[in-house]
Amino acid sequence: MKRRNFIGTSAAASVGFLTTSAATACDKNPKTDAKLKYNINHSVCYWCYGSIPFEDFLKNLVELDIRSIDLVGPDEFPLLKKYNIHASMCWGAGMGIEKGFNDLSLHEELIADYERVIPLVAEAGYTNLICFSGNRNGMNDLVGLRNCALGLKKLMPLAEKHGVVLQMELLNSKVNHKDYMCDTSEWGVSLCQAIGSEHFKLLYDIYHMQIMEGDIIRNIEDYHQYYGHYHTGGNPGRHEIDETQEIFYPAVMKAILKTGYTGHVAQEFVPSWDDKIAALKQGVTICDV
Repeated sequence: MKRRNFIGTSAAASVGFLTTSAATACDKNPKTDAKLKYNINHSVCYWCYGSIPFEDFLKNLVELDIRSIDLVGPDEFPLLKKYNIHASMCWGAGMGIEKGFNDLSLHEELIADYERVIPLVAEAGYTNLICFSGNRNGMNDLVGLRNCALGLKKLMPLAEKHGVVLQMELLNSKVNHKDYMCDTSEWGVSLCQAIGSEHFKLLYDIYHMQIMEGDIIRNIEDYHQYYGHYHTGGNPGRHEIDETQEIFYPAVMKAILKTGYTGHVAQEFVPSWDDKIAALKQGVTICDV
């Protein structure tokens, strides 16, 4: 399931998954029962587990000692409070991935929607709220950057007032999100510099940026001050982050820690195992350096 199709749907929507043997994979990872170090603040994107009812999933997180969740909105906040799960990346504002701040004709509606949601995020005690550039649709990247800066700057006073950070996600435009504009660190960093506020950052998705630009660790070292959040995912395929794919996540996590980062890293791989919670446990353990 593509995430663009999940936005705006019920939190309990069903997701189809490929299946392999979870037991075999777990046998290869004997450390999965070790207590988490929590040098990394672990989180997880619920959309990858949408076949599991939301409240049941929160119970799974409590059992795994995963204390945060990504990509949830105000409707889910009451249940998060019930289970003492933090919302490390909120959504609920905007028009999805393809329609974003690079389109001037959408600014009035987008700004009004973010003005509505920013106080709700802050009132619940959360900090991060996702946003998107939108697709190019034939637009020059420089024009799109200027348009994004124009719209987002108007939201910075409100974000600063409420202590909320708007985070634009870096996504690949090669495989998953064709034509998406914010598809490289260079473009995203330029937007951060144009906006000039600590309340605007980039959500650095390791899977997406491996596809678009590679050189993951060097980019983390060079641009970490502009990255406010991280997502994982195995490449190719966006499945488990173990030895079945090409990114060596322990080294990436160590590079993130070396920068002094104290935010969250959220698992955003789509499980291929029959036991999806076991797959999540393995992914968190791999990242728990």
